[in-house]
Amino acid sequence: MQALVLAGGEGTRLRPLTNTVPKPVIPLVGRPFLGYMIEWLAAHGFTEVILSCMFLAGDIRRVLGDSDWKGTRLHYVEEPEPRGTAGAVKFAEDVLGDRFAVLNGDILTDFDISVLWRRHEELGGRATITLMEVDDPSAYGLVLRNPDDSVSDFIEKPEQAPPGGAFVNAGAYVLEHDVLDLVAPEGSVSFEREVFPALIGDGLYGFPTEGYWLDIGTPERYLAATRYLLDKSLAGDIHLGEGCEIASGARVGPMSVLGDLCRVEDGAVVEQAVLFDRAQVERDALVRDSVVGTGATIGAGARLEDETIVADGAVVEPGAALSGARIER
Repeated sequence: MQALVLAGGEGTRLRPLTNTVPKPVIPLVGRPFLGYMIEWLAAHGFTEVILSCMFLAGDIRRVLGDSDWKGTRLHYVEEPEPRGTAGAVKFAEDVLGDRFAVLNGDILTDFDISVLWRRHEELGGRATITLMEVDDPSAYGLVLRNPDDSVSDFIEKPEQAPPGGAFVNAGAYVLEHDVLDLVAPEGSVSFEREVFPALIGDGLYGFPTEGYWLDIGTPERYLAATRYLLDKSLAGDIHLGEGCEIASGARVGPMSVLGDLCRVEDGAVVEQAVLFDRAQVERDALVRDSVVGTGATIGAGARLEDETIVADGAVVEPGAALSGARIER
């Protein structure tokens, strides 16, 4: 089976981290984010993953490798300019088979995508959308279905859930190749706004599923994904990279990740936070619920809280008090 992952975005909501690291390969508990998605796909029978890239595409290839990730075959397609979700898939159509999956490249999930594939076959669909139920529909566009699971309508941000529950597009689809005939070869085209509405009544289905599902594209959600993976880990709620130096009077954890060669000095506290490789936290500093980029330094006595993000190589001055800040280099 074949899957295409949409990995061309700039990750603007995670800046300044994504100024230098593409969001698809941002470190997440010791490995590049897309590594989790590729391994999840492989566990459900996918043997080839096509990566649709644009922003910092060379860095994605450098991190994941030219040809495979842990035995799963990789193929790269680099867009010359943004083309939208459907336009990106259209640009890759020459390497796509008769049937394939498409996934947004910023989703951490554990649902059984092989069941989606089988359900698509059973329904004889042209396109089948994975659906997740949400408690509060007012922040989402919802997908409505008929009793046979064919999609009947899309509605934007209703105040209350419709009969049958509030189901949203989870960013994972199975498509027949002929769906791409609906996509113009040039320009930006969206599956969500243009292609799927045009397929209502013509082979478009929704498949409700259950499981963990999170878009990692904001600091809040990136940290939530980190906590989820740590909670699942048999190694405990702290992940330490190689060569870390933690002073005897420092405190690291709970729910914290340190990359390789990090240093945490005496009296410093790191909790519910992430330090990328070679980050340094000096004496008596606090890093809580925040992310510190590669090679960055947090000065003595500084306090970082409430999803503060520090860029690679940046320096936070001693004694600074930051809440929800974005610190550029």
